[in-house]
Amino acid sequence: MRIKNPHIPYVARKIAIDMLNSGFIKFSGGIESVADVANSVLLENAQEERALDERTNELLEENEDDMESLGVDRRNIFWMVKRRLAEESGFILSHEDRYNALSHAILELAWKKNLIDYSVSENRAKNIIYQAIADYLKNFEEIEDIVADKIANGTRKLIPGTDEYDLVFEKMYQDELRKRGAY
Repeated sequence: MRIKNPHIPYVARKIAIDMLNSGFIKFSGGIESVADVANSVLLENAQEERALDERTNELLEENEDDMESLGVDRRNIFWMVKRRLAEESGFILSHEDRYNALSHAILELAWKKNLIDYSVSENRAKNIIYQAIADYLKNFEEIEDIVADKIANGTRKLIPGTDEYDLVFEKMYQDELRKRGAY
């Protein structure tokens, strides 16, 4: 599952909490500074993917006539082009590999900023971050589906990926979290 912008602050906070609760990662600053590092790494990655999506759409729009005349499926072509662009730019599309790379980047940046220290292998510390991401996405995928359905069935037709959609999604997502006592 892709980490969407409205999820990023929640994932970042879960990462910081899980790191602190691990028992072998020591914080030299507050939990917020580690959550900020995680948030910035996750946000940068989401922005890179959004730029990749935009570039893919630009290329498809430039070749729209050719695609229509050939009768190709736009969705399949989108993924083929996106995979090619991702490969050329070094962007990781596989969620498992990406979350592994993000976990490493978060751990390394927090350590370089002297926000954390750990007494175990780097891999074990990184796995705390990876598991926090995986757990968050697993546990809250249901809430995302509920919110997306509410938006889709709402009176206002919002376009996924727009700022307005993201704002409405975030508000409704927080409401769902509050209903479940998780926010």
